[in-house]
Amino acid sequence: MIGPRNALTCHPETPCQHVHAMSVRVQRKPDGAAAFAFRLDGSVGRLRVPPPGPPRRADGLWQHTCFEAFLALNGATAYYEFNFAPSGEWAAYSFLRYREGNPLDLDGHPAISVRRAADRFELDAMIRVDRLPAMPPNAPLRLGLSAVLEDQRGERSYWALWHPPGKPDFHHPDAFALRLAPAAHDPDCEAGR
Repeated sequence: MIGPRNALTCHPETPCQHVHAMSVRVQRKPDGAAAFAFRLDGSVGRLRVPPPGPPRRADGLWQHTCFEAFLALNGATAYYEFNFAPSGEWAAYSFLRYREGNPLDLDGHPAISVRRAADRFELDAMIRVDRLPAMPPNAPLRLGLSAVLEDQRGERSYWALWHPPGKPDFHHPDAFALRLAPAAHDPDCEAGR
């Protein structure tokens, strides 16, 4: 995965004793896809992680361990939200403006894979940005990256690139804290090598 690690921080009102670091790497691919590699380090066995299953759309994923990506064009109030669960379940939404949205029909589904060790958990997800409605090909984007972690007691912590003041709010425009440039042109990819 190309790209620097972007640290996610835990919201101060929802401390998490089990995870001491979380980050995500993002790559924009020349073929129109965007890849996200979430990684958390700590006592991952103390987290409640849904078991793997077949990929399917599901709502309410944020109520349990879930990883999220929010995408917006630079200067736009409209945005997209994607939820990726370790189970392989996913959700996609389209918003005209802050929290005014509906489920988004996708052509296909996000690719989600998970790796787990005693002290590390990783979730990779890939979506086709080029197939989103009203998304010009290879346009510069603003991203909000976040996660909800549920522990074995059912307590949730909220992680994000940036937290606005007050309660956790991943939809807040200021939470779109990462700029993603267009994919670099790769002649080898274009040639299919």
